Amino acid sequence: MARFNKQEFLQAEYDQALLWVGLILLGFGLVMVYSASIAIADLLTSSMMHSYYFLIHQAIYLVIGFAAGYAAFRIPMKVWQDWSPMIFLFGIGLLVVVLIPHVGREVNGSRRWIPFAVFSLQPSEFMKLFAVLYASDYTVRKASIIESFKRGFFPMLMVMFLIGFLLLREPDFGAFADITAITMAILFLGGVSGLQFAGLIVILFVGFVMLIFTSPYRLERIIGFMHPWQDPFGAGYQLTHALIAFGRGGWFGVGLGASVEKLFYLPEAHTDFLLAVIAEELGFVGVMVIIGLFVWLVMRIFRIGRNAVQLERYYGALVSYGVGVWIGVQAIINMGVNMGLFPTKGLTLPLLSYGGSGIVTNCIALGLVMRVDWENRMTLKGYKL
Repeated sequence: MARFNKQEFLQAEYDQALLWVGLILLGFGLVMVYSASIAIADLLTSSMMHSYYFLIHQAIYLVIGFAAGYAAFRIPMKVWQDWSPMIFLFGIGLLVVVLIPHVGREVNGSRRWIPFAVFSLQPSEFMKLFAVLYASDYTVRKASIIESFKRGFFPMLMVMFLIGFLLLREPDFGAFADITAITMAILFLGGVSGLQFAGLIVILFVGFVMLIFTSPYRLERIIGFMHPWQDPFGAGYQLTHALIAFGRGGWFGVGLGASVEKLFYLPEAHTDFLLAVIAEELGFVGVMVIIGLFVWLVMRIFRIGRNAVQLERYYGALVSYGVGVWIGVQAIINMGVNMGLFPTKGLTLPLLSYGGSGIVTNCIALGLVMRVDWENRMTLKGYKL
């Protein structure tokens, strides 16, 4: 394993490049959310500020996210580790509460939000963060017995089944897939045996297939994904319009703000299908820039995790790896859905798409990674943390 550059660590107290890439993605997302949401904002609101409705809300979410991310950065990783089981139990409680009739708010057939006076909370978004914290702590605590099926692997498997059951009751299949990927990656990096890991993959694959073929609406999505042009006004509607947006964009796009598909043709243009609007307005070049930024961001996060391993700060390392897998997998799934590579799922594009819970949790996650990096640097400089 390559050693990190000690001189680089001694020159700064935090990873400035990681911070700037995160800010660039968040800022660019704010611009594109405004561009993608102007038409629907005009339709849904009637105030004088109607065109800026989603822009203003996204800006507020960013301010809250920055504050939450900074607060997360100020808390030592040891405190996060000590409190992770309680935080995880709190997350399970939220997943139960959102399923209570007249408490959880239902939108488009899914009960995923807990409404408050001025905002709505999406527990599944926070559960991704809580899963990173808890799975990392569990793996570190059980390091000596993690290869034991009964004492190490099986309890975590039962926890995953519980979370999966609650998420599928909403239903939120996309969040379940994301949390599963996070947990599996942390367990694998934490030393779970190859045989158990392979067995888990087989179990999950069989389970996903059964979920698809026992649920009519999921099966319809798969069919619509495989043959979208056979039913362009039904099951294939979202995908066909996303592909039209990509096709119209060409190499350099039709220009910022000039998208046609966002004018009530492409559903969820400012959330799940924001990348399609980016493709139409900024073209292939714009999409490749976004992909490049995400690749760089995830590689940087993994590098911080690797540095933590070399300094024997294993909890921080697993948290960094978990955040990297979370952002990477969710970005890949969202981009794949927009490009017609995966069936349509309700997963937003991290750091860019509209949504308060998603933006806040993404900012907290980056704050945690920045904290891991800061503690790495302080350890290298000889400070005791």
